[in-house]
Amino acid sequence: MSVAHNIENPPAGSTKIILANRELERIAKIMDTDAGIFLSDEKSTLVHSRLVKRLRVLQLNSFVDYCNLVESEAGKEERKELLLALTTNLTRFFREPHHFEHLIKTALPPLIAKAKRGEKIRIWSAGCSNGQEAYSIAAVILSLLPNAENFDIKILASDIDRKMVMEGRKGFYSEALMQKMPTKLREKHFESFDDQSGKKTYCVSPQMKSLVAFRVLNLNAASWPMKGKFHIIFCRNTVIYFNEETQEKIWTRYRDILEKPGYLYIGHSERLSGSAINNFIKDGVTTYKLKD
Repeated sequence: MSVAHNIENPPAGSTKIILANRELERIAKIMDTDAGIFLSDEKSTLVHSRLVKRLRVLQLNSFVDYCNLVESEAGKEERKELLLALTTNLTRFFREPHHFEHLIKTALPPLIAKAKRGEKIRIWSAGCSNGQEAYSIAAVILSLLPNAENFDIKILASDIDRKMVMEGRKGFYSEALMQKMPTKLREKHFESFDDQSGKKTYCVSPQMKSLVAFRVLNLNAASWPMKGKFHIIFCRNTVIYFNEETQEKIWTRYRDILEKPGYLYIGHSERLSGSAINNFIKDGVTTYKLKD
């Protein structure tokens, strides 16, 4: 999922456009209403450095004008750009290795046995960014079941950022991004080529792509389009950026959409909250199992 940017200094030449507290509050309200993301006063530098670029594109001279635009009917599309501008995607292949160790040793073996019996297996990478998490899960599945594409196994990879979702669908990654992908898996499931600038690029294999479906999805939406349940949900370092009420709501919705015994993997800085606490037991570091 898209998460808040690290605070940066405003770009050179942009200091004349001032972000007043009133406009910061208006922008924070939009982030809360549209995505449930909490934007504190301390993020003013963040907001300024990111949105001043949008003001330049739109040839606007003040944040007052920008707020008036995104709050109007005519600014519906720019309102989406605002959300994307204030979010970023921190991810990498096999991030939090202990989660993948648990996946290999505990969560996946019984699910693969079910798949071999003809049952469907569903896994959700919520806040997938550009797909590195989802493809890491797919690589693990293929290491345990080399012909997994012949069974009813699917990974839903969703993110609010449509640009990241498009990148995930394409499945192209730079050599630097591939450093965390184990050599054997990289050689087996990726094809390398030189891009137009001569830099080595890796492309996800058709076999691995067949296991993953990418979708644009706002976790704070009134309803989710998925009808069935999931056996495993990865949602790491995403919910922490929501306000407390939204956090509790999402944990509860994850509880309701998990198939028993389901597993939920969350970020190292996150904690379950709300009524969902009573429905999970800890099964490892930031790893939870739905109670029977």
